[in-house]
Amino acid sequence: MYSAAELQLAYKVGNTPFGMFPYPHFCIHDVFPADFYRRIQQNLPDPAAMRPIEEVRAVKGYKERFVLGLNDRDLAALPADKCAFWSEFAGWLVGSNFRSLVLRKFQPFIDQRFAGQTGVEVYDEALLVQDVTNYKLGPHTDAPRKVVTMLFYLPADDSQKHLGTSMYLPNDGEFTCEGGPHHDRSKFALLHTNPFLPNTLFAFFKTDNSFHGVEPVADPDCRRWLLLYDIYVKPGAAAQPQPAAAPAASGPKV
Repeated sequence: MYSAAELQLAYKVGNTPFGMFPYPHFCIHDVFPADFYRRIQQNLPDPAAMRPIEEVRAVKGYKERFVLGLNDRDLAALPADKCAFWSEFAGWLVGSNFRSLVLRKFQPFIDQRFAGQTGVEVYDEALLVQDVTNYKLGPHTDAPRKVVTMLFYLPADDSQKHLGTSMYLPNDGEFTCEGGPHHDRSKFALLHTNPFLPNTLFAFFKTDNSFHGVEPVADPDCRRWLLLYDIYVKPGAAAQPQPAAAPAASGPKV
């Protein structure tokens, strides 16, 4: 049986239209029922349970980012009640019907990116994230094997509205990046910052111009909570992203 939270998330993601400039994206408010969002707030881990991302991923220079994977191994470190909540949540968010819905949602862009390729396989994962004061991300397009990024903003109130994900345009209109490096902000114009509001989802498709980042977090004693849900190409598949373009009129496959 589907939960109310699963149904509301599926309805909103499935029916929200894309913005197409400068790359396919959308933003949804009240993405979960209010009572479920309250449960999320009640079950956020003790910060001590979070691990520096530099210990989890092959990245350097992000000592202000801490993560916890929504998987059995990582969740086992939480108190029993919080472990049960996040395990149940992950059970319908990761590797399940939700992934299928997201793939159908983005199917026109997936078809364009992997045109002519066969045997392309994907997987999904979710991470709880806590960013603290001085965190920042320069403009970048994400790793080449990324397909879809979904960021669930989890603040307690509206006081962190200014801390959302920013979208950028390169000053050189011909500049693109297949993914990997983070770039100098002075070479980009800040196009838009999505408000970091409670119960909000920002999602986008990975392209060679999907430049995004986070402006420096200067708020003292800041804890910026979010849930990352990502879909990746499995190793061995060609992952070269293509420029953002309007999808074919035929619509997504089912």
